Amino acid sequence: MRGLERYEGAPLEAMRLATRRALENLIECCLAEEVRLLLLAGDLFDGEWKDYSTGLFFAQQMTRLRQGGVEVVLVRGNHDAASQIERHLEHPSNVRELSTRRAESVVYEELGIAVHGQSYGKRAVTEDLAAGYPDALDGVFNIGLLHTCAGGREGHEPYAPCSVETLASKGYDYWALGHVHQREVLLRDPWIVFPGNLQGRHAREIGSKGATLITLRDGRIGDVAHRALDAARWSLAEVDLSEAESGYDAVDLVRAKLEEELLLAEGRPLAVRLRLVGSSAAHGALVDDPERWESAIRAAASDVGEVWIEKIEIATEPSFLLEELSAREDAIGQVARSLSLHAGEVGAFIDDLAELRRKLPREVREDRGLRLDDPAVVRDALVDAQQLLLARLQGRSA
Repeated sequence: MRGLERYEGAPLEAMRLATRRALENLIECCLAEEVRLLLLAGDLFDGEWKDYSTGLFFAQQMTRLRQGGVEVVLVRGNHDAASQIERHLEHPSNVRELSTRRAESVVYEELGIAVHGQSYGKRAVTEDLAAGYPDALDGVFNIGLLHTCAGGREGHEPYAPCSVETLASKGYDYWALGHVHQREVLLRDPWIVFPGNLQGRHAREIGSKGATLITLRDGRIGDVAHRALDAARWSLAEVDLSEAESGYDAVDLVRAKLEEELLLAEGRPLAVRLRLVGSSAAHGALVDDPERWESAIRAAASDVGEVWIEKIEIATEPSFLLEELSAREDAIGQVARSLSLHAGEVGAFIDDLAELRRKLPREVREDRGLRLDDPAVVRDALVDAQQLLLARLQGRSA
C-alpha cells in the first residue's frame, strides 16, 4: 500500500486500513460461524513494527476470539520470523505460537484435534521443514501448519520447500499452508490448501481474498470452503474495444465492464488496472489524445461507484491493416508505403538521432524510457508514431 500518494484520486485511507479491516472481518467470521480453532500460517506482520500499536491491534482481536471461545494456533513465516520482529507482546491465553527450534504438536482433546507445526526462526529458511514434522497421532484429527513455497511458486521466495508427497506421507487429515498469496488447493486426499492472504495489497493480487473454513463432522472433513474477507479489492479488467467506433464508444464499453467488476466486488472499494485491447476504429482517437480519454474513463469510473482506476494500458490496434492502406493509389497509400519499417532502417534512424542524443541533458539521456541508442526502444517508438499518423490519415479520409 506504499506510495499511493502519487496516484490521483487513490482512496488512501480505505486502502491503508484494508489489511486491518480484513483481520477484523476474519474475527467476525470466526464468531459468526462459531469457529472453535483458528489456524494462522505465518506472515501476520510484514517485518518489524514501527511501534506497539500493530501488536496491540492484533492482541485485541485475539482477545475477542478468546471471549468467543476460539482457540488460535500460529506459526511465524519469513516476514515475521523471530529474527525479524524485535518488539514483542505476550499473546492472549487462547493463542499458541509454535516453536522455532523444531516441529511441535499441540493437542486439543476437547476438540479431538492435534496441530503440528514449526515457526521460522530466521527469514530465509531453505530446508524442508515438513520432513521433520512428526507422524500423525492416533485417535484425533491431525493438522499440519506450515509456511512454505511447496514445490515453488512464481513471485514467492523458495522458503521451506517441500513436495506434496512429503506432506501426504505424514498421515495428516489437513495441511494449512502459508506464504503463497493466491488461494490454491494442492490435493484433496488429504486436503492440502493455500488459503491465500486476507487482503490483496497491490494490483497483482487480484480477486477475492480471505480464509478457508473447514467443517468437521464426526471427526472427518465435511466441507472446505473459501470465505471472502478482503476489505478492498484489486481487479485486472481487460476490455475488448473491437466494437467501438469512437472514443465515446470505448468509454461506454469500459463503463459496462467496471459495473460488472463492482458487482463481483460485493460492495467493497474496488481498485482496477484497465487494459484496453482489440482491433478497433477507436484506436486512433485513443492514441491521438490519451490524456483526454483516460480522464473520461476515470470520470466514468467515479460515476459507476466506489471504483478507482489504478492504471490504464492502451493496447488496442487500428482496425485497418498497413498492407491495405499501402495498396491504395492515393496520397494516403503513398504515405503508408513510406512508413513501412525494415530492420536496416531502424539502425539508420538511430544514426540520425545520434546528434540529437548528444545535445540532450544527461538526465534525459539516461532515462530508461528514452534510450535513443536502443534498437528495441526506437523501433517501438517508430511503430507507435506510424500507427498514430496512419490513424489520423485514415480518419481524415473516411
